[in-house]
Amino acid sequence: MNSPDTGSDSLPSRRTALGWLGAGCLAGSFAPARSQPVSAAAEEAKAPALPAIGSLMTVPAIDLLRNAGRFDPAAAQGKPLLIYWWSSTCPFCALQSPSMEKLWQSQKGGHWQMLALSIDRKTEDAETYLRARGYSFPAAWASPAWRTRFPKPKGLPITLVIGRDGKVLLAEKGQMFDEDVQAMAGLLTA
Repeated sequence: MNSPDTGSDSLPSRRTALGWLGAGCLAGSFAPARSQPVSAAAEEAKAPALPAIGSLMTVPAIDLLRNAGRFDPAAAQGKPLLIYWWSSTCPFCALQSPSMEKLWQSQKGGHWQMLALSIDRKTEDAETYLRARGYSFPAAWASPAWRTRFPKPKGLPITLVIGRDGKVLLAEKGQMFDEDVQAMAGLLTA
């Protein structure tokens, strides 16, 4: 039997050669990756935790989808604000979004505002999704540049309720059931 160190068998030399080849490929693959945009997984890993209840939050202005104008933080001042982070590819968002639409329809015209923030890769993906499902809640595409000013907390979907005073009243990560979404009406009308 040959020793792996002796080189008298072709297997150890192949193993050594493959090791060097693999190390070289790995070293070469890291250089281009530094210049690439951050992946969704890397971005999610760096995402902040949910905001603490009672913490102060100010949402920057953002253009709404479907040519619906612009979310103006000054117009939201003094009103409760429901923020809903979602994506057209998120299965849990797909289950929660009908409840969000139902809440929006039942409370629309009240003294609160809603802002659904899509983290889809492209504006068109969010637009197509909303149109195909008939959702009418106010939605915007939160571009990576915009998210540097208002970072999405870790997880998806994310649901936040900000009170009239600008402080967080509710912060939920993950899918909420219909009865939980409908119960938020109490926070939004208080």
